[in-house]
This record gives sequence, C-alpha cells and structure tokens, in this order.
Amino acid sequence: MKRVIVGLSGGVDSSVAAYLLKKQGYEVIGLFMKNWHDDTVTISDECPWLDDSNDALLVAEKLGIPFQTVDLSEEYKERIVDYMFDEYEKGRTPNPDVLCNREIKFDVFMKIALSLGADFVATGHYCRRDTVVIDDKEVHRLLAGKDTNKDQSYFLCQLSQEQLAKTLFPVGELLKPEVREIAKAQDLITADKKDSQGLCFIGKVRLPEFLQQKLKAKEGNIIEIAASEAQYDKAVPVFTSKREELEFISEKFSYHSNDGKIVGKHQGAHYFTKGQRKGLAVGGTPEPLFVIETDVEANIIYTGQGKDHPGLYRKALFVSNEELHWVRQDLALQVDEELSVMARIRYRQKLEKARLYQVDSGMYIVFENNQSAITEGQFVAWYLKDELVGSGVIS
Repeated sequence: MKRVIVGLSGGVDSSVAAYLLKKQGYEVIGLFMKNWHDDTVTISDECPWLDDSNDALLVAEKLGIPFQTVDLSEEYKERIVDYMFDEYEKGRTPNPDVLCNREIKFDVFMKIALSLGADFVATGHYCRRDTVVIDDKEVHRLLAGKDTNKDQSYFLCQLSQEQLAKTLFPVGELLKPEVREIAKAQDLITADKKDSQGLCFIGKVRLPEFLQQKLKAKEGNIIEIAASEAQYDKAVPVFTSKREELEFISEKFSYHSNDGKIVGKHQGAHYFTKGQRKGLAVGGTPEPLFVIETDVEANIIYTGQGKDHPGLYRKALFVSNEELHWVRQDLALQVDEELSVMARIRYRQKLEKARLYQVDSGMYIVFENNQSAITEGQFVAWYLKDELVGSGVIS
C-alpha cells in the first residue's frame, strides 16, 4: 500500500480527495497546515484556522484516517508574508497563492510528508497530472481540471517536475457539484461548507490593513489622466529588428504629475494595484475611475475613467530569465525561438492566444488581443491545449 499524505485544509475539496484516495486503496494520513496565528489582521473575531482545523479533524475521524497538525507559520512568514511586503513596497503586486503552493504546500509541507514515509502528497486542487515517456524519460504533465469553471492549474504554475512526480490531485477529474455530492453521501461535515476566500491560509483579511502593519500610510495625490493623452496615439516607428518591435509594444506607459489633474488623495500608493476600482473614494466622474499606474517612489496613483481607458491596455509583456519557469523543461525555448500558446495573466481569466519570443535576457509574450491591467509581480502562465507548460513573473 502506497502512503499518501493529504493536505487536509478543512474544506470540501481536500476532504473528498482524502476519501477518494482511501477508496482507491492508499494508506491515507491527513495533515493540517497551520500557517498563520496573528489574529490582529483577520476580519472580525473569526479565527479561520481554528474552525478549519476542527473540520479537518472531524473529516479524518469520519474517514478513519490518522490526523495531525503541523505549524508552518515561521516558514510562511519568511517565504510568503515577508515577500508580499517586499513586493508591495517595490510597487509590484504579488500572488501569494501561487507562491504558497511553490514554497509551502509543495516544498516545506512535501518535505515533512516525505520524512513521514509518504510516497505521495495530495491536495484538493482542481487540476490533473499525468505521466508520459519522452526519449525514454518520464515527463509529468500538469493539466487543467475537468471543471473548467474551477480549474486551478494556474495556481500551480510554478511547480517543478520533481514536485509533480510526488503529487496526486484526486478531484481533478470531477466537477465541483460532484465533489459536494460525494461529501454529502459520505456525511462529511464539509459537504456544504463555502469555498474559502482570502489569502492562502491566512483567511479573510483586508489587504490594506494587513499591509499597514509593515507599510506605513502616507498621503499622496490621485491624478486623473485623460483618454486623449498623447502617448496613447504614439506613431509606430519602422523597426530594424524583431527585438526592437517587441521592446516597443511591451513598453508600459509612463506618467508625470503634470500629465493630468489632481482628483483626490490616497493613503499610500503601495496599497493599490493596476486595474483596481474600489477604494479610491473619488466621486463625481461620469464613469468610475480605475488605477492605470502607481508610482511608489513619488507616492502617486494615476487613474483613468472607465474600464476601456487606453491606459489600461497593452498587447505584450516581458519576463526576465531569473523569473522564468518551465514546468516542462524539455519544451523550454532557446534564444531566438518562438512558440504559439494560450496564456492568461490572472486566475479566472479565459485563455488568450499569444506568442512567446525568447531573447537573451528573457521572454516576450505577445497577445493577439490587448490585455487589461498587465500587472508587474503577477504571474503569466502559458498552455499547449489543456497542459500548463510554463510561467513567469511579469517584469
């Protein structure tokens, strides 16, 4: 009997994952990760990890599997929380869920599981993994979940072949309603539990409040840029090389305080992100204002009216070599190679046609259609059919 350690989160997906593995004949152990116990930043008196850990324990009892809790809060603070503060301070917008999977669930947690004699680690993610043989070598593929509405492959875009080799995703072949049906049929306490919202493992937090612990509030101007701003209609030069063209189309707009008019005040540019609409507290404009750029050095937020404001849209982005990751290393591009893919720049975005161009310093990704709010620090992930083959941090 192969031993599998399931990351029991206290939610319905990991509960059903544990049940399915037991049914398939694995020796299953449930492990709950406690990654946060600073209740000063969670909303109201909810203590999500306590409730979740109790639910996970009750599920383990119901399934008749051993259960224990591991405290990873130190590693979580170091690898996720500190990284988040650092990125926000630089004016980038990190994705803690992607990092949490790479650094905590499939690294720290996986090492603990393997030290307990596990052959595999399993989670309740909606994605699939299979293994093919290419040139006499086993290659693990990360595939989208069958439930296209719940597919979570994007959150696992930074996993490596070594991590995938030891991972199982039991609910990846199911639709969410089927998962709930199984939980009901097995009388699991999590059957009707709502999906968790908020930061991976921290629970429900108000991000500005969370960030204010480290990043001090600092008043600055909100400046509105008109849709008629000259740089949006810049003439396209004649390019002498493909590289020149790629640099031109991926270049972001840059603004100065005298490019627009002051329409309000904010409490810190680092609390805001591109594409954000809520929290600006500026009224009286015909259309709502959206953040089109933040300048943390000058502490200015640049905004534009309406979700179609040209300042929100770009066709291309760049990922530096240091932040480029291929799940399928055998498909990695060499300098001057290119590849047609489907890509997304955020979870829940539908996949868009794009082309990858590898240069000596990194990779350009050019979309067929203009993309709204391409945000530095977020992850772009690219697919061939339903297989996620690589990802990178938007530079």
